[in-house]
Amino acid sequence: MTKLDGEGLDPAAAEAVARVRRLMLISLTVTMLAIGVVLVVIGYRVFRSEGSGAPADVTASLPKGARVLATAVADGRIVVTLDVGGQVEIRTFDLRTLKPTGRLALPVTP
Repeated sequence: MTKLDGEGLDPAAAEAVARVRRLMLISLTVTMLAIGVVLVVIGYRVFRSEGSGAPADVTASLPKGARVLATAVADGRIVVTLDVGGQVEIRTFDLRTLKPTGRLALPVTP
């Protein structure tokens, strides 16, 4: 071997060096593409994650004389069914933050 760039080599050796260079270029391209994909996935997960918030300590006040009839957890919500003076009311809270998300009163019709 006289030079690294392929000058002064016989044609078969120069062809082998060119083939190895081409394979190294393909390998480098695939490796860089894979590293880029990994970085994009990591960035997506970091910026799109909602994170795990600190446990909330919340006290919800109920109207005087209200009774809790039932509770349920579904689809990221806590659902509380109340009996407020003979009228049924449903209140929903966000599971992570425990903030109220809705209230549905179901009045009794005569």
